[in-house]
Amino acid sequence: MVDLRSDTVTKPTKQMRDAMYHAEVGDDVYGEDPTVNQLEVLAAEVLGKEAALFVTSGTQGNQIAVLTYTRPSEEIILEADSHLFYYEGGAVSGLAGVQTRTLHGKKGQIPIHELEAAIRGVDIHVPKTSLICLENTHNRGGGVVLPLSYMELVGDVSKRYGIPVHMDGARLWNAAVALGVEVSELTKHTDSVQVCLSKGLCAPMGSILAGPKDFIDEARYWRKRLGGGMRQAGLMAAPGIIAITEMVQRLEEDHNRAKSLAKKLTEVEGFTIQLAEVETNIILVDTKQSGLTAAEVLSILKDKYQILANSFGPYTVRLMTHREIEEEHVLKTIEAFKGIRAT
Repeated sequence: MVDLRSDTVTKPTKQMRDAMYHAEVGDDVYGEDPTVNQLEVLAAEVLGKEAALFVTSGTQGNQIAVLTYTRPSEEIILEADSHLFYYEGGAVSGLAGVQTRTLHGKKGQIPIHELEAAIRGVDIHVPKTSLICLENTHNRGGGVVLPLSYMELVGDVSKRYGIPVHMDGARLWNAAVALGVEVSELTKHTDSVQVCLSKGLCAPMGSILAGPKDFIDEARYWRKRLGGGMRQAGLMAAPGIIAITEMVQRLEEDHNRAKSLAKKLTEVEGFTIQLAEVETNIILVDTKQSGLTAAEVLSILKDKYQILANSFGPYTVRLMTHREIEEEHVLKTIEAFKGIRAT
């Protein structure tokens, strides 16, 4: 089976499994797990922040950030297709009790003039704007990268209005590799950032939430309140250390493979891809001209060709490359799409 559903399906490497077996552990709720402590110090340094917190998932990291920055009845600004709004079970309203102000962006970027216009003034009739949220890379945008110039503009708005910026950087290392910069360059205009260790970096679980020390101190309370306090968590932190130190540069392989697959797919009649927008490891395939819905294409891929993918809408199929996708899988996928068209 060729699994192009997501980079979340990656398995930990042998080095990671060995590190888990040999990890030195303690009770992390008491702050006594040396491997977790090592991971948090390392992550804070690499991300250019004062402190970091190991959390169970990207969603938990994002929600802890919202809970830490906001109070019930306040408002947060989000891009309309962002993961925080689209894929986190309505948690920002259910847990933090905040209102969402969604703005439509292009390639994940909310136009700066619209972002600034959405910030509430002082008026008893309206909620207080308490947080701006970004996503880099942008999942539903097709893995597109928010460039440094855009991050700086958002940072300028943040400073002018005194509103913090949280970045959902689940695939932030993909963005850094695509731009050829250190990941800290992408975080310096944000107050906090969440990064996943369990996607393209191949750790079995976990994310990092990083930001100012006082923010992380408060976030630690919220992690506990959400049931995220972990005991001998060094078993899971150990592969996270390897993810950060050993697995980042290989992401370029995923990007190159995605671009190769996308380029070949553009030659298959009936399927449309915006090739210029394949910047990292995500490909969005428009199926409309084939006369088939995304659901129909996915069904044929799975049942006839043993290829798994995901739907991003009635006529959009998402393919995602990762460490376990090789050139032979790319070729098999191309042949499958040709077969679909031929029928």
